[in-house]
Amino acid sequence: MISNYQEILLLLGIGFLAGIINTLAGGGSLLTLPLLIFLGLPPNVANATNRIGVFFNAFFAMRGFKSKGVDIGPYGIWLGVVALFGAALGSFIAVDINGDTFNKILAILIVFIIAYMVFGNKKTGSGYEKMDAKSKIIGYVAFFGIGVYGGFIQAGVGYLIMSSLSFIHNFSMIKINMIKALSVVIYTLSALGIFIFYDLINWELGIALAVGMSLGGWLTSRWSTKINDKYLKYFVMVTAFAFAIKLFFF
Repeated sequence: MISNYQEILLLLGIGFLAGIINTLAGGGSLLTLPLLIFLGLPPNVANATNRIGVFFNAFFAMRGFKSKGVDIGPYGIWLGVVALFGAALGSFIAVDINGDTFNKILAILIVFIIAYMVFGNKKTGSGYEKMDAKSKIIGYVAFFGIGVYGGFIQAGVGYLIMSSLSFIHNFSMIKINMIKALSVVIYTLSALGIFIFYDLINWELGIALAVGMSLGGWLTSRWSTKINDKYLKYFVMVTAFAFAIKLFFF
C-alpha cells in the first residue's frame, strides 16, 4: 500500500510523461486512467478525475503551439464545438456505467489502440489541404463521433483525431496537433461539467495529475522537446498492454 504522498509524486511523474505523449501524438490516458483505477478510485471516478489532467494538458499544449505562431483558423474551433456536443452524450453514458464493465471496455480499447499504434497509417501533410464543403461536413460528423468517444472514455482519442484530420483534410502534423489540443480543451469542458455535477471527481489526485500533464504539454509544444517519440510509443504500448491484462482479468 503506497502513501498519499507517494500517490501524488507518482501522479506528477506519470502525468508529466503522459503530457509529453499526448502533445506529440496521443495515448497519455492509456497510462493515467488505469493508474487512477489502480490507486483505488472507482472506474467512473477515475474516468472523471482523469479529465482534469487532460484539460490542462491540452490547454497548455495549445498555448505552447500558439506561442510558436501556429494558426488553424475558425474551422478548428468549430470542430471543437461539434465535439463538445458529442462529449456531453458520451459523458452521460459514462456516469453510471458498471465498474467491471468499464474496466473490460477500457482493456479491449487499449488493445485496439495499441494495434493502431503499431500498424496505423502515419502519413500526414503530403500535398494540398482538402477544405471543400464535402470535406468539412465529413469532418464535423467525424468530430461529433470523436466527442462521444472522448466524453465516454478519452483514452486514445488523440489517435482518432490525428487519423481523421489526416485522412479527411490532409493537414500537416503541426496543424493536426494544434487542432487536437484545441478541440480537447473545448469538448472536455462539457465532460467536466457533467462529471462535476454528479460529484465524480477526486480533486486532490486530479490536480496532482493536472500539474504533471500541464508541464509536459507546455514543454513539449513550446520548445519541441528532443525526445524520440518512437521510444515513448514503445513504453506506452508495453505498459498499456500490461494494464489491459490486469483490467480484464483481475
